[in-house]
Amino acid sequence: MSSHDQREPEAELGLLDATMIGMGAMIGAGIFVLTGLAAEISGPAALLVFMLNGVVTAFTGLSYAELASAIPKSGGGYAFVREIFDDFGSFIMGWMLWFAYMIAGALYALGFAPNFLELLHVYDVVAPPDQVGAVVLPLLGVGVPPNFVLAFVAVAGLVALNAASTAASGSAETIFTIIKVSILVVFVAFGFFSAGGGGETSFTFQNFDPLFTEGSGAFSILPAMGLTFIAFEGYDLITTVTEEVENPRENIPKAIFVSLAATVVVYLLVVTVAIGTLGATELAAAGEAGIAAAATSFMPTGVPLIQNGGALIVFGAVFSTITALNAVVIASSRVAFSMGREGQLVQSIGQIHHRFGTPFVAVLVSAVVMLGSVVLPTQSAGNMSSLFFLLSFIIVNVAVIRLRRERPNMNRPYEIPYYPIPPILGIVLNGILAVVLIRFLIQTDMLALLLSIGWLAAGAVMYVALNKYRERIATDEAEPTADQPATDGGGDD
Repeated sequence: MSSHDQREPEAELGLLDATMIGMGAMIGAGIFVLTGLAAEISGPAALLVFMLNGVVTAFTGLSYAELASAIPKSGGGYAFVREIFDDFGSFIMGWMLWFAYMIAGALYALGFAPNFLELLHVYDVVAPPDQVGAVVLPLLGVGVPPNFVLAFVAVAGLVALNAASTAASGSAETIFTIIKVSILVVFVAFGFFSAGGGGETSFTFQNFDPLFTEGSGAFSILPAMGLTFIAFEGYDLITTVTEEVENPRENIPKAIFVSLAATVVVYLLVVTVAIGTLGATELAAAGEAGIAAAATSFMPTGVPLIQNGGALIVFGAVFSTITALNAVVIASSRVAFSMGREGQLVQSIGQIHHRFGTPFVAVLVSAVVMLGSVVLPTQSAGNMSSLFFLLSFIIVNVAVIRLRRERPNMNRPYEIPYYPIPPILGIVLNGILAVVLIRFLIQTDMLALLLSIGWLAAGAVMYVALNKYRERIATDEAEPTADQPATDGGGDD
């Protein structure tokens, strides 16, 4: 192996960049499309839904923070599990996480496409998205839906950026995330300024009274939490680039806490304004376009460039999907790189490019699977991703307990307060959500469940095949050559 094959990742990301990777993933399309759906299930109590989900995911966030400070390696949950679990267990963890990030990338790419077309339509560049015709591929003469073309272009562009420069992809994530958060801040500000305006869409806290309506009692919070939980997945992506962050033992935990806290605050403010101005009933009627409908109702019209509130939210959704996509391109490639470096995938995947200083092969391989996943049904892909994330969160919470027990004197710059209560709660709460999701898949989406089982089975086959291949290579290298007669009786180490 040449010297450049052994090159390690360079620490080119600061605390802000790491924080923006987490926020870029969490403040994705979820806040734009899930708020109205949550209001449909739980009414004004949708505000509690987002708050409680923030509390639930914080328990696992504490575990990620402690593990990242003790094990400053790229790869996220896989790197932690690799440190404490056996070879097969850690492989399956990495295999699940890798797939979950790639599937999420396909979803974000497909979410970017219609939002981008809608943005172009707002400015009369193209017809309404449902009227845009297929794109005919040159030479082949085959018509392809525009959503697939835009999804491919988005993935290809971000893959090229990530393959060429970690610093550039991190800077792009920071800039795009600041833009979309600024858009939501403008939305919140106009919402609160509408208070006392006297119109039908003026902000009023009376829209939260009663909090629990007749059609949506207190127990309606649970299914709504299950629906919106995926919106809080993202802080874990920060740990996938640990070795590329300056002073990771301190900055990774800080980035996890800041990104999670800031995201929860943004979510609560956005949901408060949406319900306070539009009302839970109208917000629910708007469904996935709930936030856009709320923005249109109280934001000024005729503003240069912006035109109206709905257009501003579409603009924010474009940036949200592209930043979330960039974040999972980063994360999926780092999990694959970490597995390759540990010898659990093909060796070339675990190497840093001698010129670009990035996990070049890992980025490309992840992109291929991500693009292939675009053909999966959107709902099934989302369910598979959610299931694997929930399972991985359970394993990470188990890992922090095992590491405390087996290595009590390990250097831990950050330690979970009130241990072991938070990781135990993380295991129980994520376990409950996983069981609820599996039951839901059995009843409504067997395709997602079968594909999930199929991916795990493919992983087991890959694990056995790679091990047999390595054993054969080791045997061939141990066999004596013609110039070296066997005198040691078989070459046992």
